[in-house]
Amino acid sequence: MEVVMRYAPSTQCVHAGREDFADLGVHAPPVDLSTTYPVHDLDAGTASFDALVGGAAHAGNPIYARLHNPTVARVEQAIARLEQAEACVAFSSGMAGLSALLLAVRQHGGHMLAVRPMYGTADHLLSSGLLGIECEFVTVDQIASRIRPDTALVLVETPANPTLALIDIEAVVAAAGSVPVAVDSTFATPILQQPLALGARYVLHSATKFLGGHGDVIAGVIACAEADAKALRQIRAATGALLHPWAAYLLHRGLPTLALRVERAEANAETLVQRLLQHPAVAAVHYPGLNDPRDAALCKRQMRGRGCLIALELLGGQAGAAAVMRAVQLITPAVSLGSVDTLIQHPAGLTHRVLDAETRERTGITPGMLRLSVGIEAVDDLWADLAQALNAAIATELPLKAAA
Repeated sequence: MEVVMRYAPSTQCVHAGREDFADLGVHAPPVDLSTTYPVHDLDAGTASFDALVGGAAHAGNPIYARLHNPTVARVEQAIARLEQAEACVAFSSGMAGLSALLLAVRQHGGHMLAVRPMYGTADHLLSSGLLGIECEFVTVDQIASRIRPDTALVLVETPANPTLALIDIEAVVAAAGSVPVAVDSTFATPILQQPLALGARYVLHSATKFLGGHGDVIAGVIACAEADAKALRQIRAATGALLHPWAAYLLHRGLPTLALRVERAEANAETLVQRLLQHPAVAAVHYPGLNDPRDAALCKRQMRGRGCLIALELLGGQAGAAAVMRAVQLITPAVSLGSVDTLIQHPAGLTHRVLDAETRERTGITPGMLRLSVGIEAVDDLWADLAQALNAAIATELPLKAAA
């Protein structure tokens, strides 16, 4: 009997998806860029085609890259291992993955529940009804009472984008009952949080962010049971939302340093939070478990750490936020997150601008909020840049606001 070793997450990051390297005689992941594969045996090829179109994870012949690619399958295996899942399905972006999930559950009912806040484009897609599913936005306390016979999914994001609010995954699962729960765990990564172990049925990542980690790949992944992965693969094959093998290679290449990157960036974030709390330009700081003892207890129970994202609200409102984005020099003013370098952006004006002003206000996305994705640079260099930018906001915007 083969003995299966249970390795620490940091070890899994390095070795997952590389189990067959000894047999292949390689040390780095091979890249298969083929778009099509020879079919010399028609009967065997037909059987492979039927299996892959039906959602199988693999077949004797890949047939065509839209149906299967070995390089993509390799990184799927790695991420499934990190999430302690039976399977993982990779997509061309996080939004492609979410779209596939909505189409997959649509066959079980036309209604879903979602908890705000969440990524702005995901919110917009759910609100639009473009994929033929009715989304009702609720609080966690409302989930149980809003379940309908045709409710097919409950979707939450924790920590939430951009406010870093936490949601109790086990409480959501209990309230949802037999309705499957999907958790967007992009901000936490598998290093800090594993929703499947808490009862969720699907865990989503914008793999563009921490999993890739270097700002050079766009990808999305969903980890789940093999039975659920089958439907997702069917939709991916039919819609063409496949991950390109070179992107899969880059994604896999980023995984070995995931734990190190998250740990270093989190340590930086912890230091920056304490310094931001003392700065006169900052009205509020949002960070998992920071401002509420109940959140602190949930963070300790549900996560292995508090992560690398910070939301800060400036006394100068949107004008102050704009001044900070103009003034940073080391920190990059740009959307996205989870890269090795530190990024800062304005949710109300960028990632969440697709939401109406009332929704932004109701979910705590204020005009003066900036979202900081902390990288792995020297923390004193980051603080020096952030402090001078905040001081520039005081000099240029806060006096004007006070005078008004």
